[in-house]
Amino acid sequence: MPARVVMAMSGGVDSSVAALLLRREGVDVVGVFLRSGTSLPGGPGGARSCCGAEDAHDARRVADRLGIPFYVLDFEEGFRRLIDRFCEAYDRGATPNPCILCNRDLKFGRLMGFADSIGAAEVATGHYARRVHRDGRVRLRRGVDRAKDQSYVLFPLTASQLSRVRFPLGEMTKEQVRTRARDEGLPVMDKPESMEICFVPGDDYRALLRERMPDRLRPGVMRHVDGRVLGGHPGHQCFTVGQRHGLGIALGAPAYVVRVDASSNTVVIGGVDDLMSTACTLREVVWGIEPPRPGTELPAEVQIRSRHQAAPAVVTVLTGSRAAVRFRTPQRAITPGQAAVIYDGEDVLGGGWIETEAERAVSEGRAAG
Repeated sequence: MPARVVMAMSGGVDSSVAALLLRREGVDVVGVFLRSGTSLPGGPGGARSCCGAEDAHDARRVADRLGIPFYVLDFEEGFRRLIDRFCEAYDRGATPNPCILCNRDLKFGRLMGFADSIGAAEVATGHYARRVHRDGRVRLRRGVDRAKDQSYVLFPLTASQLSRVRFPLGEMTKEQVRTRARDEGLPVMDKPESMEICFVPGDDYRALLRERMPDRLRPGVMRHVDGRVLGGHPGHQCFTVGQRHGLGIALGAPAYVVRVDASSNTVVIGGVDDLMSTACTLREVVWGIEPPRPGTELPAEVQIRSRHQAAPAVVTVLTGSRAAVRFRTPQRAITPGQAAVIYDGEDVLGGGWIETEAERAVSEGRAAG
């Protein structure tokens, strides 16, 4: 009997072509759409649905075209918790990456649970990434298309999860995927690609914060790095490190958010030089290799956001699940709340979350105690 694989289908061209490729291999493909059911502000009629009916309809059309069974799984409750955590991160002065949290806490767990229920050994997604076996372990590797590589958002996958995941698009470029979709006449072949966070319409997270936590947004002070008060702001949650637009101030030179201090509701402003840094600390570090001992120093390349070019650094393993990163050259806008993923060439060694100053103080206080 052919292997049975659960295919995560979003209704987009990537997952549709991934399902097609598996089908052409003779795999017993079962399509699954994960429905959040979350109504959001900002769409037609004042609201839109993330991972909702339109995308589910597109995914079903592709499944019908391929002749594979198709199921819709509801994960609305978990998705609402994810959105709450997204808002809470901004409240802490951090800038979250919800796609990574969704992969770690929702998507893959739900897919694998469903796979177990129908006797499928593996799941597959349309991510541009690869898995390889090296040194007796399964590792996550960058996709061939570096411009579309998504290994960064998959770094928290455990070895047991990774051993059950297929990435049919890992050896392809986006252009090849789009061409294949057109050659096969898939219903979504010309569907545009979404580049924004799926539950943040128009990429305006501030509207989401105003809706979900209006009582937490309080006016505060905007201060220069030299201590001068520059003006006020509607709430520190509305700002992120590296932000230039929407500051409402004029310094005679480009001004950026350098730091967000949640404890004092202060936004610190400076020039581009003030954004540059060579160091950060990470919490909740997970390893795709045998976990190194505390004190170990690893030469590596570290990527600090999804579109950042990984830069040479030394990663020092600290106690517990923490690590310190020191880059060889200053990096721009190292942002608390974002993931820092550690690479050895194209292979993912591990990763963690960049700490805020308050989180680092708490962690170091506990370690000292």
